[in-house]
Amino acid sequence: MELINQKTKYIMEGCKERARKAGLVFQDETLEYIVTNRDLIELTPKYMIPTLYDYWVHDVEVLREKGRYELYPSNPYETVINTRPAISFYNDNNPDWMNVMIFYHVLAHIDFFQNNIFFRNTWDYDFTGSALSDKRLIARLRSEKGRWVDYVIEFARGIDNLVGYYPDLLRYDSLPCHDETSVLDFYFDVFLQSVLKAPCTEYTKELEKYNQYTKEYGEKADQIFFSEIRSRHPEFNSLLDKYRKNIKTDNRDLLQFIINHSSFLNRDENVWMKSVLEVVRKTSLFFQPQIRTKIMNEGWASYWHEKLFLEDDRIRGHEVDFAKTHSGVASLPRIGLNPYALGMRLFQYIEQLADKGKYTVSFRKLLDIKEREKYACGNISGLDYIFDVRKNLSDQLFIDYFIDQEFVNIHDLFTAGRRLNQERMVWEYYVKSRKVDAYKEMLHENLYHPPNIIIDQSRTSDTLLYLNHRFEGKPLVNEYIVNTMLGIEFLWGATVQLETSEVASLSGDNGKYASIAPEKPGNNRQIKWKRVLYTMKNRELTKMETE
Repeated sequence: MELINQKTKYIMEGCKERARKAGLVFQDETLEYIVTNRDLIELTPKYMIPTLYDYWVHDVEVLREKGRYELYPSNPYETVINTRPAISFYNDNNPDWMNVMIFYHVLAHIDFFQNNIFFRNTWDYDFTGSALSDKRLIARLRSEKGRWVDYVIEFARGIDNLVGYYPDLLRYDSLPCHDETSVLDFYFDVFLQSVLKAPCTEYTKELEKYNQYTKEYGEKADQIFFSEIRSRHPEFNSLLDKYRKNIKTDNRDLLQFIINHSSFLNRDENVWMKSVLEVVRKTSLFFQPQIRTKIMNEGWASYWHEKLFLEDDRIRGHEVDFAKTHSGVASLPRIGLNPYALGMRLFQYIEQLADKGKYTVSFRKLLDIKEREKYACGNISGLDYIFDVRKNLSDQLFIDYFIDQEFVNIHDLFTAGRRLNQERMVWEYYVKSRKVDAYKEMLHENLYHPPNIIIDQSRTSDTLLYLNHRFEGKPLVNEYIVNTMLGIEFLWGATVQLETSEVASLSGDNGKYASIAPEKPGNNRQIKWKRVLYTMKNRELTKMETE
């Protein structure tokens, strides 16, 4: 692995100049490395972070990737790391014309990293430098504690998807009304509703009163409003302090809660484990925004590498080569999801509609279908509009706001079902639905959505950690429950209980097992759920039904 040569760096600087003229915004300092396929195989298990801490699973992944490469040789084009400065890797087999396309793709990624608000916890973060420090810490602990370090890493990584990403993100928000300890939030969300149990009419009156004070007193509105609240409710301050204290512990983040409250970890001989848990938690938080913006991020990069590459005079004569490469990256599959293709086409679709003014209130009021089709009264640039989309949304909002029936029809999108042909004993795929609601539901199924595990502090003590799974229609994966709870029991140092929901019965499946029953058009199963309680005590798991 080595830095790109001066000739290639000159090409990259030319791409930066053209990208900035087109509107992309990014820091000037970047590092580019040339890597071989062997380098890529070794870096992939570490998410392309060369300085990430060593862990035995990485070695297993390297062996698997080597075996896969021998069967299916391929040349990945690039990878970019969201750090300061941004680092990108390029395959040593790439010709110059391809590097031009890839540089535009990478620069769009960097623009997305450095401007999308879901990445604001990483905007001033040199992750590679921090990871190097963590790697040295893990290496030192491993030399002192031996295999116990790897046990702790494994137990921590079993629950590193439960980190409190959104609460952590709030700390970087400059708006005081979004501050996690905001007096305003406490008064309207907690004090009125949970303490005073105010009816809806009183809540509305208080809200109107606050808005009126804002108009009359401006910046002093909060001070005047809450001075009146404190005079009417002397207990307000003490309850606010208690609320702030509880917020700081943040019972939504299981890893942080264990770090703060585990009596086992607070023993002198075990305090070192906290450092390992902090490393795992910090690493997980760093990757959270990338997981939650995959479609937007890849779509944005694909949109710009196509747009800027075709306008670049340096690639004349390679238009056909570009078309072949681009189609391989951005083609829409008939079945499944290609985030590059979907995201790129959705950004193009949004730009076209915004240019015509179809995201305005006046257009929304139109009911005549012919008038809606010929409507073109846009007073803002579609390009400016998609820059705002890039700044403010994640995949969830991107899909909910902008995928509509017209977009589904234009690109002939559908959801596919699968059924077993019992004569030929093969799986057959069929068009299940072409409706936008069904397609969006399929996309949501593919989005990252970790389970919502809450620590029930009223039942938790030094001898018991009680976890409550707030069920959202998706059961936990049973095969992971045993090992995960075993790890939590070790870190907590006492019994762990997990309350969750599982399937009680299925109706409408003609008596077939749910896991192997062939899917049929119109087969509408009704699922009944039951609450169950898992208990991990002395490394043994038991399960019982709850009421």
